[in-house]
Amino acid sequence: MANDKKKYRFLIGFMIVSVYFFVAARPIPVETVLTAQWLISLESGYPLYFEDGNGVSGRNTPEPAADGGQLLPFTLGDRFGYFNGNGGFALNRKVQGNVSVSENYWAEYEAIPLRVEIRDPRNEVLAEIAEPQGYPLFLDNRFFLISEEQNSLTALDSEGKPLWTYDFAAPLTDIDAAAGLILAGSLDGMVELLDLSGNRVFSSEIGGSRYSAIYGCRISRDGSRLAIISGFDDQRFLLLERLGDSYKVAYHEFLADGFRRPVYMSFIDHDRWVAFESEGCLALYNIGARNSIKLPLEGNIVALDSSGTDNLLFAVTSQSERKKQLVEIRLPQDIIMKAPFSSGNIFLGRQGEHLYVGGGSTIASFALSKR
Repeated sequence: MANDKKKYRFLIGFMIVSVYFFVAARPIPVETVLTAQWLISLESGYPLYFEDGNGVSGRNTPEPAADGGQLLPFTLGDRFGYFNGNGGFALNRKVQGNVSVSENYWAEYEAIPLRVEIRDPRNEVLAEIAEPQGYPLFLDNRFFLISEEQNSLTALDSEGKPLWTYDFAAPLTDIDAAAGLILAGSLDGMVELLDLSGNRVFSSEIGGSRYSAIYGCRISRDGSRLAIISGFDDQRFLLLERLGDSYKVAYHEFLADGFRRPVYMSFIDHDRWVAFESEGCLALYNIGARNSIKLPLEGNIVALDSSGTDNLLFAVTSQSERKKQLVEIRLPQDIIMKAPFSSGNIFLGRQGEHLYVGGGSTIASFALSKR
């Protein structure tokens, strides 16, 4: 019992110090304020709440995730699950093997799975897949399996039964889905667009580089635009727009150096911008103006806010194994906050006016307000 109390006091102290780093280390303009709401330990499940001004309120009992409430998925260190805006968990589980997590579904599986159960955020079994020929993947609120060689995709129905399989000529390097379409990029530099019946509706071999590969691909929410990071030596960013039954390149630019790994990228601010990682910076492509802006950042991007709403965008960069920095950007190009913290692993999530940042075994909640 004494050891438990000592451990708990240490945990509370660690959480308070963590909040200090997040809150105190910010030169934020007066109109934009991050206010700490709560900090929760994934191990104990007990949130620590804060009053206005970040004073401890004394409430440290968990707020359960109410049925039907909006939940946010997380993976952090060796745990994953779902929590709500009050800091209550619908699911807080230690990873036992491999795990695939989305907003509405999750599945845990072995390296060679004999059976896979697809569950919802409240741990209810939705579908069972016997002897799956691949690994579970959740795209656009649908179930899929990607083969062990990562060169085929199988769509499943709501009971986990196969609907169709599409075979690619090379292993997939990135995949996205929206508006009833599936966009896949592969190691041979091909991008292919499928409909929900598994029919290919568009494909293109992205050239212009000495080494061909797709390092990132995203589709806008209405399916009218495709954003692609392609090749190495030289690496390129391309934006394709739908024209009739096909897609045409509307913009492209060569990127300095480039990466030989998946690149963070996302359509943001209601598809008005594309944010993507570039060497030593975050690039922001303005779809309306047809130009891009480069914002220098320290270290590599390890998390990127996929919403970018209210003209605000958040990212986490890493300068070393434990040295991280939370960055707040006011679109189009003002860096208005840099908050350093120490953690080997991170989580970044956003729902409307709330930002969630995780490190170690804790997640902190902040409210975005204007004053």
